[in-house]
Amino acid sequence: MTKIVYKVVQHDGGWAYRQGDVYSETFPTHSDALQAARIVAAEQQVGGEPEEISWQDEKGVWHTEYSEGGDRPEAEVVDGDEGADAR
Repeated sequence: MTKIVYKVVQHDGGWAYRQGDVYSETFPTHSDALQAARIVAAEQQVGGEPEEISWQDEKGVWHTEYSEGGDRPEAEVVDGDEGADAR
């Protein structure tokens, strides 16, 4: 099973969650970013209907594949700034 990790970090004058090298929108407080990351992680694990999905790789090449809809990754939130001031 694939595992996705969202990490809450300071970003662009506020707080965001990051998955790999991709950042979410910036939130004004640590608490807001943490809550948003938890919501996204929970939604990531909800199954759906079978469908074809398209995605672009790091070289800009598009791929299409069939998804069963029930094969969802495990998602985790890591609070990278735990104990930090929530500003």
